[in-house]
Amino acid sequence: MMMGSMDLRERVALITGGGRRLGKGITEALAQAGCRVIIHYGRSRQEAEATAEELRGRGTEAVCLSADLAEVAQIEEMFAAVGERFGRLDILVNSAASFRKQALTEIDAEDWDRAMAVNLRAPFVCLRAAVPLMRAAARLEEVPAVVVNVGDLSGVFAWPGYAHHGASKAGLLHLTTVAARELAPQIRVNSVIPGPILPPPGTDAADESWRGLVSGLPLARPGLPAEVGAAVVFLAASDFITGEAIRVDGGEHLLGAGHRRL
Repeated sequence: MMMGSMDLRERVALITGGGRRLGKGITEALAQAGCRVIIHYGRSRQEAEATAEELRGRGTEAVCLSADLAEVAQIEEMFAAVGERFGRLDILVNSAASFRKQALTEIDAEDWDRAMAVNLRAPFVCLRAAVPLMRAAARLEEVPAVVVNVGDLSGVFAWPGYAHHGASKAGLLHLTTVAARELAPQIRVNSVIPGPILPPPGTDAADESWRGLVSGLPLARPGLPAEVGAAVVFLAASDFITGEAIRVDGGEHLLGAGHRRL
């Protein structure tokens, strides 16, 4: 059995939501590490294609695949397409998620189901669909394949206004540890927990509430998508880490639940 760090050159990586915002930073980091990247998109086709074109210009093999992550059949079709084109999958990053603030008493069953479908069920279905492709790759190379789930601190702390989102992310963190144990040794499963990286959609970086949030962090600044990407690359390459969660949050977790206001 090979030991040490996985050589990421020519590894096949699929990143959900990989064409924009945080997902784009993860895609770019994996591409820079030498991966062949599959950029999933839902509605953001133009951004996904632009990201793929940028990476191709740097010599990276990059393809785009679409799927509505709320639809199980579309997820399964996407992984079938991965199998047809590549015949394997080495890295899966479950990055895509919905993020909506809503008072607990205003969340109805439809709101709850929508959050769970995209933030928890979709990563599970992606992971399940990836397993046959990952086991094939692991057998060929004698190194584990890897899944990295992108959580956030709402799954750790009680953020008012994010009951459905937080519950879905808490479930994702637990799914990470359960899958890490059950799928070992051929597949490793880890997570990253980003803090304030980009302002929420509709919020400008100059917004007073955003500036107050990031200035109150121990490291007193927002993070960069590339910094989360670096953590994903580290987990992808580290063959002896599984079931772990790495916080990339500028120290926000040190402040507890009361810090978050957005």
